[in-house]
Amino acid sequence: MKTPHIPVFSPFSLWTTVRSVGPFNVACLFATLWAFVKVSRALRWRLKTTQLRGPPRISFMYGVAHKLVASQDTGGMYEHWATEYGVAYMVPGILGQAVVVLCDPRAIAHFYARETWTYVQTPFTLGLLEALIDRGLLSSHGEDHRRQRKALMPGFSNVAIRKLTSVFYDSAYKAKGAWDTAIESSKDANVVIEVQNCLDTIGIAGFSHDFGSLDGKRASVTEVFDTFGTNQRASTVNQFFILCALAFPIVTKIPTKRTNLFKQLNVTMGEISNELLIRSRREKDASMSERDEEKSIIGLLIKSEGQDAELHMSKEEVVAQMKVLLWALIELSRHPDVQSSLREELLVFGADPTYDQLKANLPYLDAVVHEVLRLHPPVVEILRLAAADDVIPLSELVRTKSGEMTDSISIAKGTFITIPVAAINRSLAIWGPDAKEFKPDRWLTQDGINGKAKEVQGHRHLLTFVDGPRMCLGKEFAITEFKAVLSVLVKNFVFEMRDGPDTPIEVASGLLPRPRVVGEDGIGVPLRVRRYE
Repeated sequence: MKTPHIPVFSPFSLWTTVRSVGPFNVACLFATLWAFVKVSRALRWRLKTTQLRGPPRISFMYGVAHKLVASQDTGGMYEHWATEYGVAYMVPGILGQAVVVLCDPRAIAHFYARETWTYVQTPFTLGLLEALIDRGLLSSHGEDHRRQRKALMPGFSNVAIRKLTSVFYDSAYKAKGAWDTAIESSKDANVVIEVQNCLDTIGIAGFSHDFGSLDGKRASVTEVFDTFGTNQRASTVNQFFILCALAFPIVTKIPTKRTNLFKQLNVTMGEISNELLIRSRREKDASMSERDEEKSIIGLLIKSEGQDAELHMSKEEVVAQMKVLLWALIELSRHPDVQSSLREELLVFGADPTYDQLKANLPYLDAVVHEVLRLHPPVVEILRLAAADDVIPLSELVRTKSGEMTDSISIAKGTFITIPVAAINRSLAIWGPDAKEFKPDRWLTQDGINGKAKEVQGHRHLLTFVDGPRMCLGKEFAITEFKAVLSVLVKNFVFEMRDGPDTPIEVASGLLPRPRVVGEDGIGVPLRVRRYE
């Protein structure tokens, strides 16, 4: 009986086949297969996705992405389109694609409940995260994300944050001491201070690392972030980079001056994290007291360190925290009446409040903090990719391209979905006619949050910390630190805009959008600061 002959392909035999057919014909074959796959996916997407109305395409290459990236108010653009086309609509995306935008509370709740499983990070986002912070919690999905999040949770529990509250105050009083010195050395009772230096607060509490900016040192971490927003040309280049990377995610891996800055940031923060990790382990091995050991998130995570634990905060979270505090000082400088009311509450209360008192005993401080978080979310929109087919319910009817009315939309695998966080947080339709105003009192009255806003599922009806499986782990950490630092600064100082309360503020493009005074060099927000007496 003959044994059947099974041909074995080798690289040599493959090359022989290519030569016999011809390289051109082989290239044409692959191009045809690629085109067939693309056309098949496009047809499937069109058949399985509800075709919604939306703004017209202004560029085949970029859709309306260039307009959004260049805008000073992307939230306002999304809100305008929602008013015109309904609570769910499509905007033209990169290379002829379309992006579904959800502005409906019920649809957003459905989306967040399925995030990390049905809705995942886009190739562009994954590439950027890998360039900035390597692989970890922010870039993981599904079961892997659940496992890593569980490993990190002890460092962000209420017990852990309660132990860190004294560290928040220590860093706030260091800022106070530096500003007292600056005022004493000035010729009059006030001085202009560049408040971006609040980065020290985050460094000391989050990492047990002093970035040195309060002492006049230039932190390498700060330099990298500032490079992306120091001038108009840099901002324009940043916009071009984002647009190219959206179209071709491999751009994030090409060695350029920009990607080298990403690597520099990653290396710098990695060195800080490793230094702290080694120091924390050394303290643990030396049986340091619990009081001495637990002075940073990393120190707290050491206690539950395991094989799967990831022991560092993301760089975006560090800078995002600084940005929110900066916006708080800007808003209080613009609204001296709010600043005075907040100071009065804090002075009547007396001593520095404990963690539990910060949560429950200072209602106006809580109102100011959440109003800043509502108006100035660090991340203005969330972009995800559908990993499976889905049907998203809506709380109100929308009109499709064909003119039909529907209360749900079908989403095909491969569809891009955007949640415009800033637009939802400031929406007139959701928050009422005063949605654009800085109005902390809305958080103090029974009817301050209207019916539509109450439908938004998220922390205090805000999407600032998103929702669902990816809700920000550091939410309580951020809010507690925000309150502690703000309480110390407002009790001791009076803040004013250097050029008056109507000083225009713009948003500088960078790794994260950051506020700056219009016409100011770099990302400066100089405030006039004087002691409260």
